[in-house]
Amino acid sequence: MKLLKKILLITTVVIAMLGVTVLVFVRYISTSALPEYQGELKVKGLRAETRIIRDAQAMPHIVAKNEHDLYFATGYAMAQDRLWQMDLLRRVTMGRLSEIFGKDMVKTDYLLRALRMSKKSHQVLEQTPDSILLCINAFADGVNAFLAENGRNLPPEFVILQYRPEPWEPYHTVNLIGYMAWDLSGSWQNEIVLHQLRKQLPENKWNELLPEFAFQQSVVHQQRSVPTAFSLLQGNDALQELGIEIVSGSNNWAVGPQKSNSGKAMMANDMHLGFGAPGIWYPLHQLIEGRLNVTGVALPGAPCIINGHNDSIGWGMTNLYVDEMDFFIELPDSTKKDHYYFEGKSLPMDVVDVKIAVKGGDTVSRLLRFTHHGPIVSEVKEINEELISMRWTGNDYSNELRSVYLLNQAKNWNDFREALTTMLSVSQNVVFADVNGNIGLQTAGAVPVRKNGNGMLPVAGESGDYEWLGYLPFDSLPYTYNPPQAYVSSANNRTTDTNYKHFIGHWFDNSSRIDRIRELLEQENRIDPQYFMKMQGDQVSSFAAKNLSALTSTLSDSKELNPTQQQALQLLLEWDGNMAASLPQPAIFDQFYLQFMRLMLADDMGEEAYQRIPGGLMRHIFDRMWRGKKSAWSDLASTTEHQESFDEIVVMAFKASVNQLVEILGDDVSSWEWGKLHQLVLQHPLGKVDLLNRIFTFNRGPFVVGGSFHTVNPTAYNFHKPFAVVHGASQRHIFTMGNPQESYLAIPTGVSGIPASKYYCNQAADYIHLQYNRDHFNLGQLETAKMYELKLIPDSN
Repeated sequence: MKLLKKILLITTVVIAMLGVTVLVFVRYISTSALPEYQGELKVKGLRAETRIIRDAQAMPHIVAKNEHDLYFATGYAMAQDRLWQMDLLRRVTMGRLSEIFGKDMVKTDYLLRALRMSKKSHQVLEQTPDSILLCINAFADGVNAFLAENGRNLPPEFVILQYRPEPWEPYHTVNLIGYMAWDLSGSWQNEIVLHQLRKQLPENKWNELLPEFAFQQSVVHQQRSVPTAFSLLQGNDALQELGIEIVSGSNNWAVGPQKSNSGKAMMANDMHLGFGAPGIWYPLHQLIEGRLNVTGVALPGAPCIINGHNDSIGWGMTNLYVDEMDFFIELPDSTKKDHYYFEGKSLPMDVVDVKIAVKGGDTVSRLLRFTHHGPIVSEVKEINEELISMRWTGNDYSNELRSVYLLNQAKNWNDFREALTTMLSVSQNVVFADVNGNIGLQTAGAVPVRKNGNGMLPVAGESGDYEWLGYLPFDSLPYTYNPPQAYVSSANNRTTDTNYKHFIGHWFDNSSRIDRIRELLEQENRIDPQYFMKMQGDQVSSFAAKNLSALTSTLSDSKELNPTQQQALQLLLEWDGNMAASLPQPAIFDQFYLQFMRLMLADDMGEEAYQRIPGGLMRHIFDRMWRGKKSAWSDLASTTEHQESFDEIVVMAFKASVNQLVEILGDDVSSWEWGKLHQLVLQHPLGKVDLLNRIFTFNRGPFVVGGSFHTVNPTAYNFHKPFAVVHGASQRHIFTMGNPQESYLAIPTGVSGIPASKYYCNQAADYIHLQYNRDHFNLGQLETAKMYELKLIPDSN
């Protein structure tokens, strides 16, 4: 017995020691990469002493004496905070995810290799001015200086995935152009789906899936000046799972001195992208006294401010939704391997044997084939019945790094417009305001000029009838400058009215956000930053308000509602469209929206097809159906007793919606709260593994949030996996030009990408509650706000 007790005691001690060892090891992995923000450090490659000052949020303010050192220190600071995120994005652009995640990423890598981002990047570097090459090269040197100094103390993701980062090269930065262009592309999400549905649907039903331009009345430029399978591109699904598929949307607006309380021009911007941890943007301030003073957000891996302001101008972006992509059904030459027909001639394809290294496995070899249009994307999914190639603006020359470099240094409207002439692959509507009280909005991007057709659906590739003839020249793109209404605004809505003779695209968002933005801008003539904050946080849905009367009228006429459903209807009758988290009506309305679309579409097209319909296309379909309150889709294929009317489908959808909410939230309708369903988790790519998340706390949340995909403050969810919030404002900027004390920034995460840092997702609660951080723009303000300072000193040895 004594021996047994002794064994138990020894076993307990050993287990305890192992537990302590594990805890110490985990803590070491978690914290060893925490950077040093304070002190002095000798660094090779630097030309003069450079300061990295950090404020209370650890936002870096780089104070340098020359451009080389400015961008060198930017690379160093960014690597301190976001090294693994930078490496992950680099791997996305190169199609090298399988090396760290394993065989599940092979299909995604295959798709990404087909985009040839690195090939374009080398071409861009060859045509980039020396002044900008200095910036890119110095940034890479700064990242590598950090790696040389801290290569043994890497963020936990490197340790968990058991690999080390490679040196940073300039083309890795340029590759991010391709990453942004691909993730902001909208055409591929809709056009292949519509192409496949056309094969299985009657013409009258298929026609109802198309957008109707005539009813998209809210345009960006109100007062403009103009001198084969649904899973065809399924590789993108994996990017979404990693939290690195951006998606797209945004708001921006500016007001002139006439509408500003301060008598100065003001502007606001919030870019709507995928939520994740760490966030997609890196807050940054760069200062060379007397030469450059610019602040805003940068993309991890790139040296310049993407959206922000300097001491002369401010700018902010929204996605243009140009039709930047066409699909061609190629005619193969059955007599010659890897040949296809074009204009009566048999042409050879460009065939590339790609080698995809797989973690824990063999290297996978696959062939990529290209026609003159672009990659054969149907082979990504091994589809044999059609040979589909993709023509994409992202494969053609553009130089967004030149654009943002020049925006950072622009002094006026002309400088601003000149900077945007090379912003081609990442097509945007860019808002402008300056210290002289001017405001404007410029459309920038590569708008294809087609020989025939409008690019909505795949076309025959062999005829040559649908070739691109080039792009619209920059001077033909619309812009607005100092309009009579004293404001400009955009929210991914239709760019121009029918008087504009050039075709831009099909897939604009509906007008719910822009209509509400303009309603709020019209309501107030003495606007201050706090009013802009209220606008960015607005949760009143013009989309709900527009459709509510027809919905409640139909439901009120029904005799089929039970008491619980009647109670839900009564709440809608009393509702003003406010999508607040504490209210029951938002849950009722959005649940009805989803149930209505499912009843209308899935019954006829099948569940698999329905699951592939993107959210943007779904909104177009809903708008079209509700406009006339009649639809060929309302006759359900699953019922044979009689032909259902539109109103009957509405009632059926409402009843089913309420019943579903009863199951989730209980039968007391008045106690329902939207926020019990609609919540945000900031999810890290490795946080999907429960054990890792428990150990390293990669994820943060859940946070209860209001709003929806149709509010100015957007909190969108996957329509097919409601209601977890996955998409929204990735940053909020408010600038008062000429008065940087009244300029503000909010981000949903934090500066650091290291989960053990106190600056990792530390701004989430403030973001949820619409709290902002004030700009520290001049050196005097910065000295007062300083929490840390790291001095980088040239090492001459």
